[in-house]
Amino acid sequence: MRRLFHVPFVLRSALAIAAAWALVLPCGNASAACTFGLFCGSVADAPTHEIRDPHYGDALFYFFEDRYFTSLTTLMVSQHFGRVEHHADEAEVLRGGMLASYGLTREAGEIFAQLIQRGASPAVRDRAWFYLAKIRYQRGYLPEAEDAIAHVEDHLPPELQEERGLLLANLLMARSDYAGAAGALSGLTGKTLSSRYVRYNLGIALLKSGDTKRGTELLDRLGKDSAANEEYRSLRDRANVALGFSALSENRPMDARTYLERVRLQSLQSSKALLGFGWAADALKDPKLALVPWSELVQRDIGDTAVLEAQIAVPYAYAEIGAYGQALEHYEGAISAFERESADLQESIKAIRSGNLIDQLVQQNPGEEMGWFWNIRDLPDMPHARHLAQLLAQHEFQEALKNYRDLRFLQNNLDEWRDKLVVFNDMLATRRKAFADRLPVVREREQKIGLDTLVKRREDVAAEIARGEAEGDGVAFADAKQLDLLERLKDIHRIADDPNADPEIVKTRDRVRLVSGVMSWQLAQDATDRIWKEKRELQSIDAELAEAQRGVAALAEAQREEPARFDRFAQRIAAISPLLQVMIPRVAGLGREQRLEAQDIAIAELAGQQERIAGYTTQARFALAQLYDRAYGKQDADHAAQAKP
Repeated sequence: MRRLFHVPFVLRSALAIAAAWALVLPCGNASAACTFGLFCGSVADAPTHEIRDPHYGDALFYFFEDRYFTSLTTLMVSQHFGRVEHHADEAEVLRGGMLASYGLTREAGEIFAQLIQRGASPAVRDRAWFYLAKIRYQRGYLPEAEDAIAHVEDHLPPELQEERGLLLANLLMARSDYAGAAGALSGLTGKTLSSRYVRYNLGIALLKSGDTKRGTELLDRLGKDSAANEEYRSLRDRANVALGFSALSENRPMDARTYLERVRLQSLQSSKALLGFGWAADALKDPKLALVPWSELVQRDIGDTAVLEAQIAVPYAYAEIGAYGQALEHYEGAISAFERESADLQESIKAIRSGNLIDQLVQQNPGEEMGWFWNIRDLPDMPHARHLAQLLAQHEFQEALKNYRDLRFLQNNLDEWRDKLVVFNDMLATRRKAFADRLPVVREREQKIGLDTLVKRREDVAAEIARGEAEGDGVAFADAKQLDLLERLKDIHRIADDPNADPEIVKTRDRVRLVSGVMSWQLAQDATDRIWKEKRELQSIDAELAEAQRGVAALAEAQREEPARFDRFAQRIAAISPLLQVMIPRVAGLGREQRLEAQDIAIAELAGQQERIAGYTTQARFALAQLYDRAYGKQDADHAAQAKP
């Protein structure tokens, strides 16, 4: 496959822009399976896991909502501001995994290497390398996947240990090291959910490595197992088909029939099973029995390779039993069917070349964001839609289509960001104006309040309280009524003590002294309570003055910092603008290239089917010619016999 290595680079640049964009004009407290299996381990592996940093939970929320691009950019911004310090390693694993899922495996590898260097826990480290290997394998980077799996030690949870063995075995089988794959799988046949797949892969590896006996025994047990769901029933069918064709290759047709009879007639493997069953009957010199499965098979969709082969297998069986007329008829019918299918394939290729197929696949299957889990549910109109099923089953075509969809998503994002630049500039201008308009008003209010005067008055009050407490006479804490009484008592004392005063007034002198004493005693009694109240009120005044002083300090800082802060925002906006101008046409160009790449893959697949059909057509024509030769030879022999005297 010709890979567009530009795609990861463009995504890397777009992510940088997205992270930078999230830093522009922050407001308030706002923060910026499964083949994926991606880093749910930090949560799913430990249901009681505690999220201590809300911003990390924010990124996880978007992740589990399948909004991976938003999750990734949100996480990058939170990491930039140091908001995920309690989940630093897990956040890096999550970030590295999502980067790897988008094809940025080199960057993901660097992240994991840094985790190792800074002493991440072995469990985090092993999980990181495992998922990197898994995604590299799915992307088709097999040597890189082997390198990543080699970094995994023995710290994975039990459920991932089995997946690790399966992945290693698949990598070994991809380079035809079946013996090594069998060794990797031998110790994994446990009772977990994936153990059936382990047994199936181990059986296949043993068969291909030459250990037919062990491989057959293992697959035979799997082929007889009960299956509670369709997934396991399908796997059981695959095991029986593998056993059947293995027996055919070893010239054991009776065993092949036994295995293939177990395959369900309506399963995905049934076409292969019917074809193999027919060849087993033929190997047993029973062409009439072979006609039964082959006649069923030719009624199915001709796009299936097994059905194509059955088209010429049926007339072959008729020829074997001597029914030459029916054989001729079916060979001619097969040739006509092959020619029609070849013409249909040519129409599909023409429709794909027009460029509509790829665009319609993306448009009719929208997704909120880029995502590994994107599925195709609605198929576009095509002259022969059945050909799409064969295309969509191809991993290579799926990857090319995902890359094209991701590029389309990035292009739409970049276009939206470009449109928002004007809005952000207007927002910044509005903030500048609001700051400039409100600053004089706030400063005027500050001057009217006169904070320095208030501070001086507070000091005077504090000194008065201290003096009154030191004197201890209670007069300093008398209320207005008591002060009025004290003044009146002083006047009465002065009148009563006057030598020239009226005798009647002089007689009240003792009573006045008594009242004065009572008054002094009452003030002394109330002094403690009133001192406490005065001090409490003084503390309240101190708190309010401190708050006012902080406001004044904040105002002074704002006068210094806000203009610079506005300038920084303006610089960020200005820095994004040229990046967008460069990236938008580049992404658009790469999108066109990637669409052509997906089209080429689709056309190559359909062209390959045409070549197979051409090969079957040649075989049918050759067999037809042989039948005609045999028929003409028989006629010549009959004529020669009749001509003899």
